[in-house]
Amino acid sequence: MAAARREMHDPAADIPASPPAAACDVPAIDGGPAAPAGGPRLAVEYVAADSPAPLLDGDDVLAVFGFGGSAPASLDDPRYLRVPLEPHGRACFEVWHARAPVVRGRDGDLRWASDGRLLFGAIEVAEDGDGIGEAARRAYARLSEFTSGSRTPHLLRIWNYLDAITFGEGDDERYRAFCVGRARGLGAFDVRSLPAATAIGRCDGRRVVQVYWLASVTPGTPVENPRQLSAYRYPRQYGPQPPSFARAMLPPTGGAMPLLLSGTAAIIGHTSMHDGELLAQLDETFANFDALVGAARMHDPTLPPRFGGGTRLKVYVRDARDLPLVAEALDRRFGDAVPRLLLHAAICRRELAVEIDGVHGA
Repeated sequence: MAAARREMHDPAADIPASPPAAACDVPAIDGGPAAPAGGPRLAVEYVAADSPAPLLDGDDVLAVFGFGGSAPASLDDPRYLRVPLEPHGRACFEVWHARAPVVRGRDGDLRWASDGRLLFGAIEVAEDGDGIGEAARRAYARLSEFTSGSRTPHLLRIWNYLDAITFGEGDDERYRAFCVGRARGLGAFDVRSLPAATAIGRCDGRRVVQVYWLASVTPGTPVENPRQLSAYRYPRQYGPQPPSFARAMLPPTGGAMPLLLSGTAAIIGHTSMHDGELLAQLDETFANFDALVGAARMHDPTLPPRFGGGTRLKVYVRDARDLPLVAEALDRRFGDAVPRLLLHAAICRRELAVEIDGVHGA
């Protein structure tokens, strides 16, 4: 995974200043006190805006994400990425703030931005008849080469979006093939240092693997859930290559960052629970989050024990008809206390109706 070191480039042309965007019915995250010099900082907010361009104006902006077909497909700024999942309700942009100044650039088919402590990277690889496994391998080989050759070689968090995620039977299922390709692209790796991750099915019919990630100058601490078998230890019944991720990632010490939560669903041990029972799956998912946060608090007791104003959640719902039901259930559970996005997306197991990821505690 070694590669030649890349030097940071000068920022691209400044984006013209624009009026501030309206809040997306949720409070902006409080970045908290300044971290010690050299410590990574990440703050996440959801913002309503007519265009992502004003959101990119700040020199501390690491990345901006638009969701669904109404978001611009691309901008000249490599910090912007459209995620191919349709939002429910009022559309928002997700904004990552790091430390200023953030510089950005492109390396062939890969886009990146960095403040010298954290790195955002993204790549999209078309399958082009080679299959999902080969597309995943190519994406992860590029990710690994670029990240290991950067000033921020430690992967903290990865998001993966792929079409028709559960199509195919047995080991021919596309998600299983993706897991094989991902592991091959990563090369030799220690399961004890795997990043947090999400793998979700896009519903737009485009056979393109989209991968984006967060890496750091210093490593974080992977966290596992005591209610669940570690994904990288799943038995053979789930495919020839177990999924390669940790359940969560505690941020590097000496910074101001949230706990990074992997995609989490109604799985106990390695078994899916409550098939056909949407709200029971939702309750089981939050029971898993409670256990996961409890495990993280054993490393960092300052982490809030419950989700609240320092939490941001992305909620993936398989059946578009279930989106209002999930929205109502989350309103009952959290009210306005926890900012969240609801997205129509396929889950990596056919029997699962909902999956949630996010950040917590900053």
